[in-house]
Amino acid sequence: MEAVGRFFKTLIDHEVTVELKNDIQIRGTLKSVDQYLNIKLDDIQVVEEIKYPHLGDPMLTIAFKSSVKNVFIRGSVVRYVHLPASAVDVPLLEDATRREAANQASKGK
Repeated sequence: MEAVGRFFKTLIDHEVTVELKNDIQIRGTLKSVDQYLNIKLDDIQVVEEIKYPHLGDPMLTIAFKSSVKNVFIRGSVVRYVHLPASAVDVPLLEDATRREAANQASKGK
């Protein structure tokens, strides 16, 4: 899990979309993440706000829909985290995965 946490820390200040187990998708700027995948997002927007009107303020204008600016998401309710392809360093991720697998294999011996 350490490799996953380190990977997500490289995405701080990038825009991500977090899909929750209740099907809500929230897009925002990743501000923090921990080893339990607890996530803090700023400048959030609910992806399909029409389906979830209770998450926005109907009195606000179209340009400023959401009444919430930031959110803390408990890791246990996260289904997926959608990442921008441009922010993912694939060779670095592959290397970290190999190292983690080697560490796990050496602990098992």
